[in-house]
Amino acid sequence: MREISLPDAQATARLGHALAGVLRAGDCVLLEGDLGAGKTTLARALLRGLCDDGDMEVPSPSYTLVQVYDAPVAEVAHFDLWRLDGPEGLYELGWDDAREGIVVVEWPQRLGALTPPDALRITLAPDAAGGRIARLEGWDTRLAQSAAFGAGEA
Repeated sequence: MREISLPDAQATARLGHALAGVLRAGDCVLLEGDLGAGKTTLARALLRGLCDDGDMEVPSPSYTLVQVYDAPVAEVAHFDLWRLDGPEGLYELGWDDAREGIVVVEWPQRLGALTPPDALRITLAPDAAGGRIARLEGWDTRLAQSAAFGAGEA
C-alpha cells in the first residue's frame, strides 16, 4: 500500500494526471471514500489526463451511471454506482464491453463478485490538516516503475 498526501484539489488533480500515465486497456481503478471525499475530482483529472484535454467537460455519471470517453490509449468508462443496488444492473450498463478498455468506478462496493481482483483500489480519506490522504492498493511494481510514483509521491 502507498499513501499520498493530497492537501488540496490541485494535488488531487496531479495524482489523477499521474495515474493516467500508467493506465492501459483492461485496467480497472476503484475509487472509494465517503461523499465529498474527492472521488469525482480525482476521476475528472484522470479522465482529462487520459484524453489529453485539460479543459474537457467531465460530467458526473451519478444519474446516467456511466459516461464513456474515447482516449488515445483505450476507451474509458467512468461508472458511478451510488444509485445501483447491486452488480446485476452492471450488465445492462455494458460492464463486460467496458472491461476491454479502462474502467474507473466510484462506489465499487456495489460491484460485489464482479470486482476485478487485479484492480487498483484508491481510498480517499480526510486528514487532520483539512486535505485528503489517498491510499493506493495494488499495482505496487507497476507504480514503482513510473517516474511519477517512484519516490512515493505523485
